[in-house]
Amino acid sequence: MKQLFVFLVITTVVWACGGSEQPPTDNAVTSTAAAAPDGKKIYKQNCVTCHGLYGDMGASGALNLQESVLPLEQRIVVITKGRGAMTPFENLLDADQIAAVAQYSLELKK
Repeated sequence: MKQLFVFLVITTVVWACGGSEQPPTDNAVTSTAAAAPDGKKIYKQNCVTCHGLYGDMGASGALNLQESVLPLEQRIVVITKGRGAMTPFENLLDADQIAAVAQYSLELKK
């Protein structure tokens, strides 16, 4: 009797979850916007510990991003390969995420 009850519960759950798929949309704007990485979010997840929320904390020898004169291309290299005590992110983030973080770091400049 217990096995029959378990079978009925599982069957009911599977039946209740089935058939609710939405058809794919052809909205290219939505898929492009969803694919673009959020540099600020990635920065908060990976960089705040040393650089601080506003880029000026300087923990563990981290440079002040508000005063940095590095251009975007050089920031991408530093984030990718690391510098000094900074962790290289080439194996942790993809190229688009690194570029998004580099772009966001420019927004921290005063």
